[in-house]
Amino acid sequence: MVDKNLGSVDLIVDEVYGGSRNGNASDDPLAELLGVDNGAGFRHLGRRPGVDTLKLLVLKTSFSDVNWPDSLDKERGLFLYYGDNRKPRELHDTPRQGNLILRNLFDEAHNTICSSHFPPILLFGNTGIFRDARFLGLAVPGAEGMGSDDDLVAVWRTSKAGIRFQNYKATFTVLDVSQVSRQWINDIKRSEILTSPHVPVAWSDWVRTRKFRSLKSTPILTIRNRRMQVPEGPLKAYIDLIYEAYKSRPYEFEKCAMEIAKLFLPDVHRDELTRPWRDGGRDATGLYRIGKEAGAIDVEFALEAKCYALNRAVGVEAVSRLISRLRHRQFGILVTTSYLHEQAYKEIVHDGHPVIVIAAADIAEKLKNKFGSVAHVNQWLGRL
Repeated sequence: MVDKNLGSVDLIVDEVYGGSRNGNASDDPLAELLGVDNGAGFRHLGRRPGVDTLKLLVLKTSFSDVNWPDSLDKERGLFLYYGDNRKPRELHDTPRQGNLILRNLFDEAHNTICSSHFPPILLFGNTGIFRDARFLGLAVPGAEGMGSDDDLVAVWRTSKAGIRFQNYKATFTVLDVSQVSRQWINDIKRSEILTSPHVPVAWSDWVRTRKFRSLKSTPILTIRNRRMQVPEGPLKAYIDLIYEAYKSRPYEFEKCAMEIAKLFLPDVHRDELTRPWRDGGRDATGLYRIGKEAGAIDVEFALEAKCYALNRAVGVEAVSRLISRLRHRQFGILVTTSYLHEQAYKEIVHDGHPVIVIAAADIAEKLKNKFGSVAHVNQWLGRL
């Protein structure tokens, strides 16, 4: 839907703002909505790249670039964003100065003396319909528990010509702000950012004290149907790669399944494979560490691996067997290249069994975010 009077509306989280339908750059609604340009990636009001000269920063992502997999974690309120260096050159020498802006933002965020000026950061994502944009939230650099070595890191990539180069991977916190008022946007344009009576409390608290109040969202649906567990579009290529690699040797999939589980649960350690079962599955056990150093404890788990085609569901029998093996204070992990049958899912959820389900869609999304391209995933498989 094309919005009229974009220059007078508020920004509401997850609301879609539609532009024109000319089939070119003029369709982008952000220019009229916020007064920024219609270029890709970094948009801004004020003079870049300094934190003290920027009035407003807008980050827009397509969520479709597998080599630079921006992602939004709605449950934790975290946004992962890649910088604007996409070819071999110096890390900060980009046309729109995006990486330089990122460096300055995160440097200022970690400054022990909080500045009275900081540009609000507005996040938008493509919808796939013309150039319509969905408002994802008001963000700030960093996250609770992350230090300066963690929230902005330079990652290496290799160009098609085989030349290595760096780009930034930045973590932002989406603040607990459901609506950005038009009055505050107008005040921002007049450089009345923090002094405005319409400034969101969560944002002003962060500017003054660096206190994170993230917008966390708990999923309503706890029983996922087939559509929610099976990847679609470009993501399907990731799971196809895994399945093709192990479909003729399903007994060997359990090692890959354990490595996949570690991507989701990085504190898993001391894993051990056990005997194969007649139905083609194979078990593994291990320990999951909670806490750090002397104060840590280890929790035992059992893993079930199922290398199935996407049209074959993991049924009640496999889930029941996994549950029957769990002893007191243990939990289970089910890893499958397919999906869990709805009845089996209901048995886990309704009876409160401590089983983590890692289905095909979960695997594909995690591999994309972790490794980028399918080719990089194939290299990872070759090292297992």
